[in-house]
Amino acid sequence: MKTVKGDLIQLATDGEFDVIVHGCNCFHTMGAGIAKTIAARFPAALEADKRTEYGVRTKLGTISIASVRVDAVNFTIVNAYTQFDWRGRGLKADYNAISSCFDDVAQRFPAARIGYPLIGAGLARGDWGEIEPRIQKALEGLDHTLVVYSG
Repeated sequence: MKTVKGDLIQLATDGEFDVIVHGCNCFHTMGAGIAKTIAARFPAALEADKRTEYGVRTKLGTISIASVRVDAVNFTIVNAYTQFDWRGRGLKADYNAISSCFDDVAQRFPAARIGYPLIGAGLARGDWGEIEPRIQKALEGLDHTLVVYSG
C-alpha cells in the first residue's frame, strides 16, 4: 500500500487515480466527511447510491459505481457500503463489509490506479489496524494508494 498525504478528490480530478473508493452507510445519507464532498461535487455518485435499496443490511459489503468527468479527466467513484448507519455512538464500521467491498473493487478494477481515504477509521470509528490488512489482502498486487487527508 502506497501512502500519500493530500486531498483524494483533488488527486482524482488531477488524473492521479482511475478509481476512488469511499465508505457509505446504507441509508442514502452522504451527509458528513468525504462522502458529503463527493455528493456535492459529483451528483452522479449520490444518484448511484440512491439507485440502491434503502436501509437494508444486505447492502453491507456491496458497492455502487458512478463514472464522472472533470474537464478532460475521467474516473470512477465507488460508493462502498462499509457501515449500516451513522446514528449513535460506538463502532459503525463493519470490518467484513470493508473486506467484501475491496474484494469487489479488486475484481472489477484489476488494472486501475485505486485511491481511498482512511476508510472506516474516521467517522465510523473503526480501528485502522484492523482495516488496513483487509484492504492490503483484497488489493494485493494492484496499484492502490491510501490518501491521508491534508488540506
